[in-house]
Amino acid sequence: MRAGEIDRKTAETAIAVKVNLDGEGKASIATGIGFFDHMLELFARHSLIDLHVKVEGDLHVDFHHSVEDTGIALGQAIAKALGDKKGIARYADLHLPMDETLTRVCVDVSGRPFLVFRTAFPTPKIGEFDTELVREFFQAFAVQAGLTLHVETLYGVNSHHIAESCFKGLARALRAALAVDPREGGRVPSTKGAL
Repeated sequence: MRAGEIDRKTAETAIAVKVNLDGEGKASIATGIGFFDHMLELFARHSLIDLHVKVEGDLHVDFHHSVEDTGIALGQAIAKALGDKKGIARYADLHLPMDETLTRVCVDVSGRPFLVFRTAFPTPKIGEFDTELVREFFQAFAVQAGLTLHVETLYGVNSHHIAESCFKGLARALRAALAVDPREGGRVPSTKGAL
């Protein structure tokens, strides 16, 4: 079983994350931020990663620390679960439609973190959630998971749909990239022999 667990405590947040990369998409999410819980639940469902997330954060300040630190912990848990990355497909890309919105997500489980995020939101908030935090989550997650990650919303007008297309796109791309490819025969998918 490819599983990882991270407990991360700072002066701003206390976060516990558990992942099973070979799961069924089961989710137990409690961040204290309703919209963010919704995004993480659909991330689990569409990636088929079993995901447990519990966050205690300084929500009286704002949502920033909780969202960013969750991205850090989730990225670390996935990196831990991947281990040496032997046998994985490594690359994946797709276009994710969400009603009027279309987002392209491309991922390389390279060990070389890099984020390109070309997504704009027409509103500053979705309910109480600051839309700028979507990028903050993706940045923290990509760095800690060791992903080269490109996210680009090609068009869309509804902020909720745009955010959801990004999270679902990430989930579906990771589902493909983290899959074990039997043709790899347990090899690391790189001519260097290591990722």
